[in-house]
Order: sequence, then C-alpha cells, then structure tokens
Amino acid sequence: MHMPTPSTGHKKFELMAGTWEGTETMYPSPWDPKGGTAVGRTESRIAVGGFGLVIDYRQMRGDAVTFTGHGIYTFDPKSELYAMTWIDSMGSPPEHFTGAFIDDVLVLGHGGPPMHVRMRSDYTQPNQIASSMEMSEDGRSWKKLFDGAYHRVR
Repeated sequence: MHMPTPSTGHKKFELMAGTWEGTETMYPSPWDPKGGTAVGRTESRIAVGGFGLVIDYRQMRGDAVTFTGHGIYTFDPKSELYAMTWIDSMGSPPEHFTGAFIDDVLVLGHGGPPMHVRMRSDYTQPNQIASSMEMSEDGRSWKKLFDGAYHRVR
C-alpha cells in the first residue's frame, strides 16, 4: 500500500512547530475592558505524520493563567487553504478559521459566530512570530484585539 506523504503546504507546519513565548498587548474589548499586557506561550507539535499541527496556548498576567486555548491546523492541497479549529476557555463553540500562507505570513479568518475574526502570524524573521488579531461584529468595522511578539523557546 502506498502511504501518502505531506505536501509542500504541509511542510509549512515546520515553521510553526515548537514552543513560543512572548509579550502580548491586549486592546480594550468586551472580553478585556481595560486591555493591558500579558505573556503568551504556545506549544505546537507536528501531528499525524506531518499532516497536521496541534497547539496548546496559555496566557498569563502575573502568576495567574487568564486564558487557554487549543487548536488543530490542517492543509488542503487541492484548495491550497489552511484550516484551524479552535476551542478555548471562553466556552464559545469551536471556531473554524481558513486562510493561506503568503510567503511566510499566515493569514486566517472566519465569519463568526460570535464575531468575525482576522488573524495574522508573520514567521519571516527566524525564531520569531509577530502576530495580531482583529475582530468585527459586522465584518466591515474592525478593532484590534491584540498584538503579540514571540520568540522560540525550543
């Protein structure tokens, strides 16, 4: 039996795999009315023979964990789109993002519910990620939720 091998698109997961930690600037929002600074840590591992990426995320302020999340990334070679399913400690239904890499920048989004979301993760600098997320109630007027600057811990 011929076993499939990961495509070039799947190999982009190698950019994302590892343990990442950094500072997040949180902007005022319904979930965080004052905004502020937090530390984010993501542990990402390539899974299912290179066809997926599993991530666990934790946000801390001081000694307190303030938010956690879990994501699963996949890639569809036919459409050349990435997909990510996300669940988190807010208790919302799973969120399903889709998007693409443009060079080494991953741009994902979804149209809700509960909100429209755009997410950008820039891997162009070695061992660093510059990330941001915007949210919108109507898909036209956007507000930034956070900016993050992370470095590879391992």
